[in-house]
Amino acid sequence: MKAQTKETQAALTPSAALDLLKEGNLRFQENNPINRDLLEQVSDTVSGQYPFATILGCIDSRVSAELVFDQGVGDIFSARVAGNIVNEDILGSMEFACKLAGTKVVVVLGHTSCGAVKGACDDAKLGNLTALVSKIRPAVEAVKEPREAQERTSKNTGFVNDVAVTNVNLTLQNIREQSPVLKEMEDQGEIRILGAMYDISNGKVTFLD
Repeated sequence: MKAQTKETQAALTPSAALDLLKEGNLRFQENNPINRDLLEQVSDTVSGQYPFATILGCIDSRVSAELVFDQGVGDIFSARVAGNIVNEDILGSMEFACKLAGTKVVVVLGHTSCGAVKGACDDAKLGNLTALVSKIRPAVEAVKEPREAQERTSKNTGFVNDVAVTNVNLTLQNIREQSPVLKEMEDQGEIRILGAMYDISNGKVTFLD
């Protein structure tokens, strides 16, 4: 499997790029990865890179985008931050990836049993983590059930996962509201922006679109 080239990237539509991610995750679930010579891909990408997808994921060690989507060197721009939230720097990185480097799809990838989401559910306080967790709190507040305070904690797995999905959707909303560049590209059909959830128990990515 060769690395993406300018020509192969340009030939991809946003829908085709999304299909590549879906097919890659299926291979990951089936433990049937494409045979790649990664060092050859390193050599292929010396003079330039032409990724087809931009993935915003959590820093969780179990959710590496290249692995769960079975992609190689030069295929994916990967932005990672606890709780897969956006800020000015990440939005700028995404704008570079799409507008200047040509990626066709932006995926906000949340996951089950997310530690950052658990921290937000418990309103954790710890140094700079306090500010980060506060950015996830709107997702906690947006999930109305259960109403009992004792059920709205990190100990309730169902609640945590509902908050994680809501957090992905709020991140998508923030991308569209805070990046006119990406919103315009989406409106013109140049890219797709969508959310997904990774299940840490079985390796499956479920797209929310």
